[in-house]
Amino acid sequence: MDTPREPIYLDHNATAPLLPEVVDAMVPYLREHFGNPSSAHVYGRRAKEAVDRARSQVAALIGAATEEIFFVAHGTEANNLAIRGVLAALPDKRHVVTSVIEHPATTEPCRELERHGGQVTWLPVDGEGRVRVSEAVAALRSDTALVTLMHSNNETGVLQPIAEVAREARARGVCVHTDAAQSVGKLSLSVDGLGVDLLTVVGHKFGAPKGVGALYVRKGTPVRPVLLGAGHERGLRPGTENVASIVGLGVACDVALRTVETEAARVRGLRDELWERLRARVPGLALNGHPVERLPNTLNVRFPSVSGTALLAAAPEVAASTGSACHAGEESASSVLSAMGIEPGAALGSVRLSLGRTTTHQDVVAAAEALASAWKRLAPPPR
Repeated sequence: MDTPREPIYLDHNATAPLLPEVVDAMVPYLREHFGNPSSAHVYGRRAKEAVDRARSQVAALIGAATEEIFFVAHGTEANNLAIRGVLAALPDKRHVVTSVIEHPATTEPCRELERHGGQVTWLPVDGEGRVRVSEAVAALRSDTALVTLMHSNNETGVLQPIAEVAREARARGVCVHTDAAQSVGKLSLSVDGLGVDLLTVVGHKFGAPKGVGALYVRKGTPVRPVLLGAGHERGLRPGTENVASIVGLGVACDVALRTVETEAARVRGLRDELWERLRARVPGLALNGHPVERLPNTLNVRFPSVSGTALLAAAPEVAASTGSACHAGEESASSVLSAMGIEPGAALGSVRLSLGRTTTHQDVVAAAEALASAWKRLAPPPR
């Protein structure tokens, strides 16, 4: 009996498979190199050297100085440290500017600020999912501590005009943070090119393990620790370092530094072919988000007259996701798509297809066939 084929994995924005190089690099630090980086003996020194090397690799990928990289457990912690840490360092400034399409790791700290008497300006987005620079600039005030905008949206892949907003904000003395969880490792970017003061890196989005990330903090940026403890990570993030995972993050960054441009071009070609194949088979298929200013790996599309959840259930050959939420058996449209002005009933037909390093041309052909066939079975016949 033939072993059933695993579904085609098109959910790389949720998490990416570990790179083989990452696994190989991590294993020695799970076995023999078990020391605590804070220990002075040889076991500790070996661990510290590995952490220092990884710090340099992360810094190189985003064009930062090594001492500007701080390791954390995940993107949620990095975003909390950026937002809450800046607010703690600037107690007289209780206003933050963000957008309505941020990840909960950003929106929840902002809502917490509101609950404690601070103010947040929630920027809308246009029909293509982008913040308007003029509205971001107009929101800046004398008591604005921080602008925090994601670099690329996790659902649509749409890129935000970070550099333009950062230029205006920093000219007014306002700190700028970008959650680049979905961008780092998929696009060439630099902290100076973006002009940001803080930037979030998440390992498991580009081939490192889950449970490790980093926060870039430009030298001189006012930020205080959120967790209290010992002096790890130069006092900004206490807690014994997750050495093996940090090593993995460093290697993933090193691989990305060498290959990101060629891999982005490859996966963009596959994504565009997937779009063309689906569009040829599904009349009325629509793209969610900006046609150009988006991640090279991300395709978010609306299938007419069907639920995205039902469509994926009818196409088990494909592992992907929707942006909708399901509560008590009832679906609700993605808040990101709703913010873009897409009618809720139409938004429910949306599916996010995110490609990655393991995606092949054969995967694209088979996925397009499976999804188009499923839509044809589910969609009501034309009148």
